Amino acid sequence: MVYQDLEGLALALNTFAVFDKLLEDSVISELKRLIEFRESDTRGAVRQYTRFVSALYNADAEGNFTDYLWQKLRFDDNLYIRSGGRVQAPVSDACEHELDCLESLSQISSDTIQKRLGYDAFLPSWKTENRAIKKAYADRAKQVSKLGYGMYAAHAMFTVKEGALMPVKIADPIRLSDLKGYETERQTVIDNTRALIEGKTAANALLYGDAGTGKSSTIKAVSNAFRDEGLRLIEVPKREMEAIPIIMEALSTNPLKFIIFIDDLSFAQEGDDMSTLKTILEGSVAAKTPNIVIYATSNRRHLVKENFTERGNDDVHANETLQEKVSLSGRFGLSIHFGKPNQERYLSIVKALTERYGIDVDEAGLCIEAERFALERGGRSPRLARQFVESLMRRQA
Repeated sequence: MVYQDLEGLALALNTFAVFDKLLEDSVISELKRLIEFRESDTRGAVRQYTRFVSALYNADAEGNFTDYLWQKLRFDDNLYIRSGGRVQAPVSDACEHELDCLESLSQISSDTIQKRLGYDAFLPSWKTENRAIKKAYADRAKQVSKLGYGMYAAHAMFTVKEGALMPVKIADPIRLSDLKGYETERQTVIDNTRALIEGKTAANALLYGDAGTGKSSTIKAVSNAFRDEGLRLIEVPKREMEAIPIIMEALSTNPLKFIIFIDDLSFAQEGDDMSTLKTILEGSVAAKTPNIVIYATSNRRHLVKENFTERGNDDVHANETLQEKVSLSGRFGLSIHFGKPNQERYLSIVKALTERYGIDVDEAGLCIEAERFALERGGRSPRLARQFVESLMRRQA
């Protein structure tokens, strides 16, 4: 522990300029108040002691303060981590000083405080570890492009609510191994995403086709596959699309890579939302952000609903108007079609899923039952194949 003198450490904590947000944490702030108490005020110090322990117990079931502080430090958003640890003097001097203080703080034991209080009756205790927090944090800063910082370190998927990014605390855990069929289409998305991860040119992509063919699942599974390589997914509801330019600008300096995901995209007619998306995809004076791609799914190839009656209207430039309506899909660099499967493809997905989940069934009977299941529900799709296999799993259970 760098600071053996608790009074000196208490004073040093008040000098924080980089990691100052940590001192506002409910548990850490209680310990700071505890070491600031004078020995002469035994009653007040004992009460503050139990306030700290209570806050720690409620936040960490193991009662391990070293681990608690490290977890808070890991997810802290500060200029040191945002720069990947590459800060110049005098900021570097401040960072080094503050990390020394935090390492010392993390190792303050309950025995040390109890001896200082001189209180002989029972007091609850907590755990500490001899962990080199300063070095561990410096090593983490070097991997910030994969690990992220702040909420981007704690979560992998986000959504937009009233223009603000919100973490998805219970994210869809779907994996690529859970998806069967459409391997060629899926590989195109994987390759494009890997280009993004590797800092190469990646295209915005439109996944279109019939419902239930795995378009959205593909995007979420790809996101999960590349999470440990620094990829994050931001799902933007259609009603929040006007926030995309602001979000992209805010993320442009982030060391991580991002997929902005717009699900089930379509427009009844051209309007402000459509114009906003056109500008984002191509047409803005701002340069393309190299750490962000937009992936959208739609049941429509051209995204905008078009009626036959519109082709016979009295618009002088009817053809130009029509082309304007279908031009949005052309602004995606990749367009990947997920068509409704034929019988052979549908049954191959069913068989692959039964193997994936270890379901032992007669193949002939399986095919007949799978076909009946699909026809009773309006047609074949990977979604129905999965629902059918899940029904088999429930039956066997």
